[in-house]
Amino acid sequence: MSVLIDTGIWSLALRRRRLQLDGQQRDLVVEWRRLIEEGSAAMAGPIRQELLSGIRALEQFERVRANIAGLDCPTLLISDFDQAAIFYNHLRRKGISGGPIDLLICAIAYRQGWAIFTTDRDFERYARHLPIRLHRVGTS
Repeated sequence: MSVLIDTGIWSLALRRRRLQLDGQQRDLVVEWRRLIEEGSAAMAGPIRQELLSGIRALEQFERVRANIAGLDCPTLLISDFDQAAIFYNHLRRKGISGGPIDLLICAIAYRQGWAIFTTDRDFERYARHLPIRLHRVGTS
């Protein structure tokens, strides 16, 4: 089973220097590496775009792009956008706001049956109200 890895984890692993990371962040990168090595890491188009956006140096952009080439990246379906809107409306009724990209990520993970590995605390709020699962360090 694949794990959809969110932008924050990719950024820690591919855009930050190891010496800049604290202990918890290093644990996240170790888990990221484990998922990559076992072939369980997945990416979605919006995450790919977020990760590559804002990289100023062409050399770093190409290095990051090469690192994510060949990852499991599902085709987005019209139903993913519909599901993201359903999730958004459900959360709004609960008094929770969610970003459109976050909820598209939730919809993709839901359709694929994937857990989401993220540093974004918003997903913890979403997971309390949506049929999504979060991946934690040390879980399979």
